[in-house]
Amino acid sequence: MPDCIFCKIVRGEIPSRKVYEDDEVLAFHDLSPQAPVHVLLIPKLHVARIADLEDHHEPLLGRLIIAANKVAGQLNIKESGFRLVINNGENANQTVFHLHLHLLGGRRFTWPPG
Repeated sequence: MPDCIFCKIVRGEIPSRKVYEDDEVLAFHDLSPQAPVHVLLIPKLHVARIADLEDHHEPLLGRLIIAANKVAGQLNIKESGFRLVINNGENANQTVFHLHLHLLGGRRFTWPPG
């Protein structure tokens, strides 16, 4: 497993405020929240960015989305609404090169983003 910060969190080498975990997905509170609720969902399998995904990763993406839905319910934002964001590459402001979803909620968002 690579030595990225999210891989270290998966291995328990760096602590996190976990909100969800299963065999393939880990979710934890973002250290620099951009909304009242800001959780990161990561696959335990290291994939650097969404552009690196292949056909065999399809079930993993489904697991990430279902996990996000569960976390939204757990944190009481499922009915009021939430946003899922995946940044891909430097121009999209991806700062950690381990695929991750930002689950944002707890306030009204505007469009277009950023």
